[in-house]
Amino acid sequence: MAVKIIRLIFTIACVVMGVTWARFIIENRIATGYVMESTFPWLLLGGFIGAVLAAVIFLLLYFVTQEMYERVAPSVVAVLIALIAGYSASRYLLFWFPDLDFTYQVFVSVTVVLVFGYIGIQLALTRASNWEALVSEVRRRDVRASNAVSLKLVDTSVLIDGRIADICQSGFVEGTLLIPRFVLKELQNIADSADIVRRAKGRRGLDILRGLQESEHPVSVSIIEDNPANSREVDEKLVILAKQYNARILTTDFNLNKVAQIDGVTVLNINDLANALKPAVLPDEVMEVKLIKEGKELTQAVGYLDDGTMVVVDNGRNYLGRNVEVLVTSVLQTSAGRMIFTRFNNLVK
Repeated sequence: MAVKIIRLIFTIACVVMGVTWARFIIENRIATGYVMESTFPWLLLGGFIGAVLAAVIFLLLYFVTQEMYERVAPSVVAVLIALIAGYSASRYLLFWFPDLDFTYQVFVSVTVVLVFGYIGIQLALTRASNWEALVSEVRRRDVRASNAVSLKLVDTSVLIDGRIADICQSGFVEGTLLIPRFVLKELQNIADSADIVRRAKGRRGLDILRGLQESEHPVSVSIIEDNPANSREVDEKLVILAKQYNARILTTDFNLNKVAQIDGVTVLNINDLANALKPAVLPDEVMEVKLIKEGKELTQAVGYLDDGTMVVVDNGRNYLGRNVEVLVTSVLQTSAGRMIFTRFNNLVK
């Protein structure tokens, strides 16, 4: 809200400035003998030009990203400090020569300012470019010092999945959740997708993130600006940041899970947690399931337990839509989920 108010005030100021300049030009023209029938159109034109100038400035600022600002700001600050220091030094030198001719005063001032300006530009191009890395390292140290054991990098898939909010609320996850800016941008791009399903998933992820920030969860949420420049893939960037922060990765992505483990990064896969919480089923155990659809094989049928576990039933295709008693033959459990293979035992009446 404050940004909108400041933007409105700035626009009004630009319009007033345009009208003032138009009036100043008109008065000068009249003073030289130029005759005008009406000044209102020219004042209106000046106000319009001021409004256009404000719009152009807003447009230029729109294209200044956070990353661009962080890269350019230190260099600009270094140059400005050097120029101010040069001007102050020139005024100090001229203080000792009050009777010096004005031309020489200008020459001394320009020379000193140019020398200091060159120093500032040189430092900006060579030293200030490392400022971002220095700030990032200080930020990483602060985060590590605040919660060195419980840092967790959050993947986009976790926010879209949504179960992380309930897990945090239950207290099974503690510490600090680190949300990289590029993950937030990826989530925003999904939320802006033309596909209805993807857009709904992206908005759900943003709602989950806002809920984690606003509610009183046992964890804290921190947005980090680190963006490894030597990689373009989000998964690879997460692995790199996990090594830099000595953090774990929270994800539901099976491929990221494997890649991170290969690189020696600890992964907390929510699907693994969900599978671990499912009731244990042993071979030769009898259970009841409702058959929903046909299986891949000719005689197979498929049903689901209350927790969503898929149950494949041999010799069950003739009993679709009915509850049957089955005998467990084997259980296949992976990071992607769990499947129970059974054979038909009896029809439940």
